Amino acid sequence: MKPTYIIAEIGINHNGCLETAKRLIDIAAIAGCDAVKFQKRNPDVCVPEHQKSVMRDTPWGEMTYLDYKYKVEFEKREYDIIDEYCKEKNIAWSASPWDLDSLEFLMGYDIPFIKIPSAMITNEELMRASAATGKKIIFSTGMSTLEEIDQAVKWMNEEDTPFSLLHCNSTYPAPLEDLNLSCIPVLKEKYRCEVGYSGHEFRLGTTVAAVYLGATILERHVTLDRTMWGSDHLASVEPQGLIKLVRGVRELESAYGDGRKRVTEGELPIRKKLRGC
Repeated sequence: MKPTYIIAEIGINHNGCLETAKRLIDIAAIAGCDAVKFQKRNPDVCVPEHQKSVMRDTPWGEMTYLDYKYKVEFEKREYDIIDEYCKEKNIAWSASPWDLDSLEFLMGYDIPFIKIPSAMITNEELMRASAATGKKIIFSTGMSTLEEIDQAVKWMNEEDTPFSLLHCNSTYPAPLEDLNLSCIPVLKEKYRCEVGYSGHEFRLGTTVAAVYLGATILERHVTLDRTMWGSDHLASVEPQGLIKLVRGVRELESAYGDGRKRVTEGELPIRKKLRGC
């Protein structure tokens, strides 16, 4: 079985605090994840006009939604530190660009892949611009129809860009009955590409099951504490949960085998004792 590439999605669970981001990187490295991932936005572009002036209660007091989005956004100073810190911890990092400005920003770093969030896979301009970078593209397929995925795949193929897609349910947290993990082999067969799984459910076993069904990339949100303030924490995995998840995936990989039934070396003395041959 091919080793699963495991991404710890920090997203904006750092709540704008660089030290929190570092702690989450530490946790991902200790757990044995291959990469951590953030989200990058230009709030002026990404926040709809009608929402910019809407007031919102936050841990920093009442502020407009636009000001809140800036409050939790990392800029070059923070990403320079993140880049060096991940090198120290021997873990890769990337981020999901939500707009062209953010994509251009990320190209200032030697990131191994670009991850397009489910919300943006119908954005042809962003998809094609991401493909044109020459980086490997990973995109999630939450809240998407097969026709929308067909179109995204078509753009990737037209740009002659290697890509992987992630089965996903965009509910935070996602109910177990809505996960539809059986889509993983279906997507793999239909698109003839690497397929992974981006999970937003409470459970860990379902994510391990995704690997059994053929997912070779896993993405799970990570948090220091699910009770922290913010939209993604409740659908995230806490430190001990992330350690258990990675261990469970690696144990499955070890146990999966090649499907050829045979007598193992460990069975030979038992066979001889009980059967005499």
